[in-house]
Amino acid sequence: MILNDRNKAGPELKIGLEIHCQLTFLHTKLFCGCLSNYRNSAPNDNTCPICLGLPGTLPLLNKRAVEFASMICLAFNCSIPEKISFYRKNYFYPDLPKNYQTTQYNSYELSSIGYEGSIEFVGDSKSKTDDLKNSEERTKIRITRVQLEEDPGKITYEEDKSAANNYSLIDYNRAGVSLVEIVTEPDFSSPIAVRIFLNEIVNLFEYLGVTDPSLEGSVRCDVNVSVGGGKKVEIKNISSFKEVEKSIYYEITRQKTLIMHSIDVKPETRHWDEKRKVTVAARSKEEEEEYRYFPEPDIPRIILGSKFVSRVRTSMPELPIERLKRYIEVYKITEHTAKILVNDKRISDFFEESLVYHKSPIEISNWIVNELLTKINEKDRQGLTDHNTKGLDILTISPKQVAEMAKLVEIKSLNRTTAREIFDKSIETGTSPLKLIETLEIENISDEKSIVKVIQEILSSQPQLIEQSKNNPNTINYILGLIMKETKGRVNPQIALRLIKESLEDI
Repeated sequence: MILNDRNKAGPELKIGLEIHCQLTFLHTKLFCGCLSNYRNSAPNDNTCPICLGLPGTLPLLNKRAVEFASMICLAFNCSIPEKISFYRKNYFYPDLPKNYQTTQYNSYELSSIGYEGSIEFVGDSKSKTDDLKNSEERTKIRITRVQLEEDPGKITYEEDKSAANNYSLIDYNRAGVSLVEIVTEPDFSSPIAVRIFLNEIVNLFEYLGVTDPSLEGSVRCDVNVSVGGGKKVEIKNISSFKEVEKSIYYEITRQKTLIMHSIDVKPETRHWDEKRKVTVAARSKEEEEEYRYFPEPDIPRIILGSKFVSRVRTSMPELPIERLKRYIEVYKITEHTAKILVNDKRISDFFEESLVYHKSPIEISNWIVNELLTKINEKDRQGLTDHNTKGLDILTISPKQVAEMAKLVEIKSLNRTTAREIFDKSIETGTSPLKLIETLEIENISDEKSIVKVIQEILSSQPQLIEQSKNNPNTINYILGLIMKETKGRVNPQIALRLIKESLEDI
């Protein structure tokens, strides 16, 4: 028995995922020359005889798609065979113009591009649930297979209140786009763990440079849920990871209710109704034999070769786990700060670029995590931003500006309080901190002669302070306050106190 989502002992819960990642950074589709970026095209305009499956056409495999898919496999620690094959997955549905999908299938021998992998992820440290008992404990998720396939078209369901029946519109622009499907084992035991895992996986995709997750539909997920060792139910048509979590919670409740009333849970495919927040039966769950897989006769077996994997591995960019290790071991950043940076590639890249202007990893990382991200979160919570604007896009600030702030504080041109004020103004206006300091004249006064001059002016204008200081030690602090007011806080208090005492002794 395990703990369920209500933190009480309950029936065993198993959740598996089918993650679909469009390779949006490819120029063309998987088997033809149509643009991979179809989103700005008019409906059915980004198509050709090949991706529409017209008779007499022959597919030509996109080599770069194989390399991208291989990088994903290596990131998931999957084995990659020397030979891969494509199959036809037969089922009749409007979004498949050919009435079959060209995909991969492990039958009598391995044919998918990756298999038997695993990846670890860390739970949310802010989670107050017991779903993840130890937030720093890494959870291992097994990867069944990774397969390269073509994306089907897109169906839009329209509601016409004046018509007797609703209707659907089909756009085949998406048909044929390169898609990587990652199938996990049912190793998840809570909905929140699924959402956290998906967020980490999207971050991994960004590091690999294979997809732009900000694009609608670029990363999608279907969920398989079973309770108490019963039949698994697949949930499709989920729009976001938050909705994934909600759909799982609902399905757990639905299946538990059926079990409680001694009703069998049917193995079926259900759709997530986002408006009503319920899963709706779509069709009975197909078995593998119902798809009638057979080898794609128009695509010969691809021999990758023994050196292929090592070549792809060499070309791979730095992964999050590798970057985290470098930040901690080389830059000596705390593990907590390093994780915050690495968990968002754009923030991490921003940090890397800031170091180009000033090589001070600890100081710059603190400015980004404690100041920059705080400002972003404040604006986001206050609803001061457009719903399409997120993260760094909220603020008009550059890596160079952050580096300048870190440098100014390190060389003690500014005290940290004043620096924060300049930082806020720099964010609001987009003006360089150096220019703001020149304009506002707020750079710290470090010249002792200048400080002594201010002290003498104060004592000359208020000579009674000299006598008061002989009987009242707190007079020195009062004089310091006058100096800070006169210089607008630009004097180092320790230096000023020493010079006040010396000035009074001389008098």
